[in-house]
Amino acid sequence: MFDFHCHSIFSDGELIPAELLRRVTVLGYEAVAITDHADQSNIDFILPRIISAAKALNQVSKTRLIPGIEITHVPPSQIPELVERARILGAGIVVVHGETLVEPVEPGTNLAAIKARADILAHPGLISEEEVRLAAEKGVFLELSGRKGHSLANGHVAALARRFKAPLVVNSDAHAPGDFMTKEFAEKVAQGAGLSLEEVADIFLTVRERFLGI
Repeated sequence: MFDFHCHSIFSDGELIPAELLRRVTVLGYEAVAITDHADQSNIDFILPRIISAAKALNQVSKTRLIPGIEITHVPPSQIPELVERARILGAGIVVVHGETLVEPVEPGTNLAAIKARADILAHPGLISEEEVRLAAEKGVFLELSGRKGHSLANGHVAALARRFKAPLVVNSDAHAPGDFMTKEFAEKVAQGAGLSLEEVADIFLTVRERFLGI
């Protein structure tokens, strides 16, 4: 099990990195990414702190902590610059907060994130066929979300991803201790989006190869 979209106290999460890492370690995770919400105001503040925590904790933890970021509610025209900035600062995973059904994300965000080659487009809502085709071409992973509200479009995302062979990832978007998923529940989230057990297994294999090199 792994999760590449979680939040700590450095944005709107409840846990410091050490406790977040410990809680998922107990659940048997191989890896977890802390991807706190960021824009131009705080990306330089968040990433060095998550990187510092990861360097210290990974020396003794069974679960690998990956420093990441979630670029959130940034105007589409400014997303490429921030994706590049995040990588320069050392982000291991760059997530962009997609056009979820439950927040007023600016139209064009999904397309900008894909064109910028973010690693993961989170909860992309009613993403278009054109955007899913482009995600497949550029290797941008589309998220099936375990989070209430964000998960409403999972079936739509999964169906288009299957059609155009775009890569998928199942994440919790965890903000609190009760949000973390077991592997079994994450599989059910993917099945609930209309995927077969074989397709779910393929998702986990593809994600492990891409983000963990396994």
